Amino acid sequence: MSDTYVMANGQRLCFDSPCSIEEFLIRQRLLPRSVVVEHNGDALAPSEFASRQLQTGDRLEIVKIVAGG
Repeated sequence: MSDTYVMANGQRLCFDSPCSIEEFLIRQRLLPRSVVVEHNGDALAPSEFASRQLQTGDRLEIVKIVAGG
């Protein structure tokens, strides 16, 4: 198991490096276009997910977008 980890929504989750945010979301079974992500305090546009690389100890806040009325 990898010792490379991020803190995502307060949980320590391991990942294989190198890994983009997009790859991480897919591995967590989240559709990249259905979430809002904050990476180390920076709100990201979905177009940044593929190019932003994760480093051990990074902090993510991931919020699922829910449609409704």
